[in-house]
This record gives sequence, structure tokens and C-alpha cells, in this order.
Amino acid sequence: MSSFLIEGGCRLSGDIYPQGAKNEALQIICATLLTPEKVEVSNVPDILDIRNLIELLRETGVKIERLSGEAYSFQADDINTDYIYTDEYACKSAALRGSVLTVGPLLGRFGRAILPQIGGDKIGRRRLDTHITGLQALGAELNLDAANNFCEITASRLKGNYMLLDEASVTGTANIIMAATLAEGVTTIYNAACEPYIQQLCNMLNAMGAKISGIGSNLLTIEGVDRLKGAKHTVLPDMIEVGSFIGMAAMTSSDITIKNTAYEKLGIIPDSFRRLGIKIEKRGDNIYVPAQDKYQIETFMDGSIMTIADAPWPGLTPDLLSVMLVVATQAEGSVLIHQKMFESRLFFVDKLIDMGARIILCDPHRATVIGHGNRLRLRSSNMVSPDIRAGIALLIAAMNASGTSRIDNIEQIDRGYQRIEERLNRIGAKITRQN
Repeated sequence: MSSFLIEGGCRLSGDIYPQGAKNEALQIICATLLTPEKVEVSNVPDILDIRNLIELLRETGVKIERLSGEAYSFQADDINTDYIYTDEYACKSAALRGSVLTVGPLLGRFGRAILPQIGGDKIGRRRLDTHITGLQALGAELNLDAANNFCEITASRLKGNYMLLDEASVTGTANIIMAATLAEGVTTIYNAACEPYIQQLCNMLNAMGAKISGIGSNLLTIEGVDRLKGAKHTVLPDMIEVGSFIGMAAMTSSDITIKNTAYEKLGIIPDSFRRLGIKIEKRGDNIYVPAQDKYQIETFMDGSIMTIADAPWPGLTPDLLSVMLVVATQAEGSVLIHQKMFESRLFFVDKLIDMGARIILCDPHRATVIGHGNRLRLRSSNMVSPDIRAGIALLIAAMNASGTSRIDNIEQIDRGYQRIEERLNRIGAKITRQN
């Protein structure tokens, strides 16, 4: 197990570049299973989850070549579908939640896939019903092996169908889209997720020969084709990293420029941080965050306490609520953070309370934060990272704290943030990795 030692109170200054988007890259890499031709993908983040997925596909038979530091080619022309029935595959895929995105491509192209028990963040229930009911609507059959904790999904040939999803699941929508591209006939998906990463997936599939319309809306129409071809694709910058860097700047009273953010794809994220009182300037495709000694949380027009909640796109992504919560601890004023999707994601706030933050955990989904107004820095502490997003929030808290903090289990942070300590140290942080 590795740890970070963080010397708090260091101000940051300079330029920082966000990595490629983790959640998009997971979808795009799995989509390369849909064609025997070569697919080139650039701006791939060098993070643990992506490395594990690439290794899983390599073991399945995908020919993978690293073209440069952040560019790869994938060619799935000799897939060993028997491998997905092995204990080795079950073990590796179960340890990586992103592996669920292989189900749609494998089912669409080869007619069978395995859905093992999925790991990943411990942030509450993350059910797969939307994936399964969507694939069943396309004609897939399920064989549940409860004793061995996995599910076999088969179909001789998927057939297009109309479906109304019970929730706008991003990974569920992605899996259904990928399966439907090779289905017979027309598939209509209503209440589809429409995040930029889903838009990116649809655009790449269309470049490969798919026929998808309604991109960017929650109503997608997919005309099935017999075969997809190769293509080239560039992954967007990671919007969660962009938001994390905004939060770091605010908590450390720092002056930084976040470069190449794909600003028009950030949606409500910049304005959500502005509601916490953080100054943000758009400079072309960059975001400039000036140093602020204090920032004031807005109230609603009637003077009531501000509420910041997650919602399906174009609402605020739930992945940033942990960051916004920790940023609010040093703001002037109060805010209610409402995490609707995951009932265990706010449990890390007890670590912030130990550091001196004023937080009332109302229930598993809601926390009220009463800011210090930057008059009192947080105290250093020893912590353990429970998941990716709580991990980065604790890192931000430690960067504000007086003294030196320690965060264990930083493999959780490594799953989503590429060499984060190296990049932050280059602009003034003092973070040491201990193995």
C-alpha cells in the first residue's frame, strides 16, 4: 500500500494540464472490440483503471500498441472468446468496474459475454439493472450463476427495439449503444444519458460506420449495421480533473491556469464553483483562477441557504460533489451538499470533521457545511482514501491544512488521477509518495 505525505499551506502558481477523461477513455477503449480493424485513440490517461483495462483486453486477444505517451492503437481481429469464461478473466474483470463496458461490444459482435461481480469504488449500490434490461430488450438471454457470482449473456443476433430506460445511466447507455450498433434493425433509446462522454462515444462509432442520430439529446436512434471499420479518436480533457484543480486553487489561495479544458464541454461545472464564490475567468479554452484570500457562498434569491446537488447531464456530475464539499469548508457562509446518487459517498466527511471542518452529516445523502471563511486552516491528519473522489477531496483538504498530513491507500487516487503528485509539485505543492 502506498501513501502521500502532504505539507499543507503551500501556494500553487503556474499552468497545469488536465489528463484525458477517465470515464470517456473506458468507453472508447471497450468500443474497439466492435471491429476487427485498427482503432487509434489519443489523449488516453495513464491511470491505474485504464492500465488494468488495457491489460484485460490484451489478455482477451486485442493487439495493442503504444504509439506515444498518450496514444494507442487497438486491433481486435483475433479475440479469444473462450478466455472470458476463465477464472483469470473473472478475477481481473471483477476488480475493475470499467470492465462492465466490454459486455455490449462482446455481445453485439460475438453473441456472448460474461458479467462478473464488479468491484470499484465503495460508494454505495451501483446496480446494473439498466444494462441488463436494455440488452434483454435487444433480445439477449441471461443465465445467472449465483454460486459463482457471474452472469452469462448470449444472443444469436441482437434485434433493434424501442426502450425507455429506468434511469439515465451513463455506462448503461454506453453498453446498449455499443451492442445496438451491430443489431438488426432500428433501436430507439429514450431517457438515454447524454453526457459529453456519451456524445464522444457516438461520434467515434459514427466515424467507424455506425448510424446514430440524436447525439447530445436523451433520445437516440441507432440503425444497426453489419460491420464497423477502424477510426481515429481523441479523448476529451477530464472535466473532473478540471473541477479538482479549481478546488485546489481556492483552498490554497493560489493563482493557476488550467490549460486546454474543452471549456464548452464543461457544462454547469464553472458556474457551480462560482456559486461557492470562486472567481473563474475563461481565457480562450483555458481557465484562470486568481488567488483569493476569501470566497463567499451565494444564497438563493430569497436568502435561503444554497443547495448544491448532483443530477443527470446537463446537471452537475456527482463526481465533483466531494471536491465542492471540501472547498466549502473554507468559504464564507453555508451550503447544503446533496449527493442523490450514492448513499455512501459522503461518509468521508468524518475525516474532515477531525481536521476541524464544521460539517453536519444530515443523512447518507446530505451534509451541511458551515465555512470557516479561511480564518482557520484545517488541521493535519492521518487518513485513508476510501474511493477516487473522496481521495482527491482529502488531498485538497491536506493541501490547506497546517502541518503534514498522511493519506494511505492512494491506489484509489491513482485509479483516476495521473501522476497527480508530480504535476502538483511542479506548480508549488509539496507531496511525497511513500511505497
